[in-house]
Amino acid sequence: MNTMIRTIKTTSLMTATGLAAFAFVQPAMALDAQTFVDRIEAVYKVMGYDMSFGPATLSGDTITVDGVTVTMTGMDPMTLETELTFSGVVENEDGSYFADSLTTPDLDIEFGDEHAGHLTLVDMVAEDLWLPPEGETSAEVLVQLIGRMATGPLTVTRDGVDVIKVDGMEAVSEFAYDANDALESIHSNVAITNIWADLSTVAEEEPEAGAVIAALGLTKISGNVTQSVSWTMADGQLVFEEMLLDFADIGAINFTADISGFTLDMLDKIYAMQASDLDPTSEEAQAQQMMAGMEIAQNLAISGMSLRYDDAGLAPKLLDMFAAQSGADRATFVEGLKAMVPAMIAESGIPALNDVVVPPVSDFLDDPQSLEVAVNPPSPTSVLVLAAAASNPAGLIQALGLTVTANSKTK
Repeated sequence: MNTMIRTIKTTSLMTATGLAAFAFVQPAMALDAQTFVDRIEAVYKVMGYDMSFGPATLSGDTITVDGVTVTMTGMDPMTLETELTFSGVVENEDGSYFADSLTTPDLDIEFGDEHAGHLTLVDMVAEDLWLPPEGETSAEVLVQLIGRMATGPLTVTRDGVDVIKVDGMEAVSEFAYDANDALESIHSNVAITNIWADLSTVAEEEPEAGAVIAALGLTKISGNVTQSVSWTMADGQLVFEEMLLDFADIGAINFTADISGFTLDMLDKIYAMQASDLDPTSEEAQAQQMMAGMEIAQNLAISGMSLRYDDAGLAPKLLDMFAAQSGADRATFVEGLKAMVPAMIAESGIPALNDVVVPPVSDFLDDPQSLEVAVNPPSPTSVLVLAAAASNPAGLIQALGLTVTANSKTK
């Protein structure tokens, strides 16, 4: 793939002038709609997607397809009976394809028997689409197929009343290349913005769950989900900078990680297994999966990982509710919980956890602000080595650099 195509693939907002310039600079081949959809089927089959498109028609640089059926191993076929529109399609001299966007009609679905449900989802789009030349299906090209996917608002109503709303969803990938035009890194961001849900109707179907929701003040919730991931090809370093669920008046859960060894070569082997014609329940397939799992565990190394909870009001409500159910005041109930933690660790048979876990958990129960579990090995350590160290729990805690921290400031 030439530099011009790579540049356009990584640009989410491509102007009409830019596209015209691209068409002028890069000679295009005569488009054929069926060849285009056949290429999609062949490329995605390597990743385990068995696609079957309906009739495809060409008008200028727009290809319209009448629906698609997608089958994945172990799952029933999923049929989308809707029009798929690929706009700004170009076939390049090397046989690759670029498409400015893929759009589908807005969803407007009625569902439900006892209650009238209605779902709408608008402005669905995939942008900066690329298909490699025929026969090129390595992991390096497969990870570059889509630059951006997004939707507009999602709304679900029940008997005419809103129960779920989402402002929008977006996933964007930015690709960087070295001086030889080889893929160097990918940075991806995902955002699901302004999620809102009315959980008050849960009580109609599940009275006990509804009572808990009401007691915790969770009849209406709102928040966001965001993710930011960087992946460097040379060493397979995969950095989860953020995987955050953040809900107002409830709390935030964030996962971060720094893992190395997830290379394109490893991904090639994973794709090869997914595309295998072997019965996944056969002994041969299971043996291959076991060998692949061992290789992945050997190559993947953990440099750091953490899971952090920051309270925004939920934890005190939970403590108050459980205290009331036990017939005690909150202070007495918390002291009882704190006394249980060492006993639970003793039952686990890993006394080394006592000093790691008991003090921060006690601090959190006294004043629930934040709680974080983290591993920071002295040096990057393979998953296989850590699995072997599990036979000596105290040694594993040291090898992982396991820490539990309460009520610390965010980084």
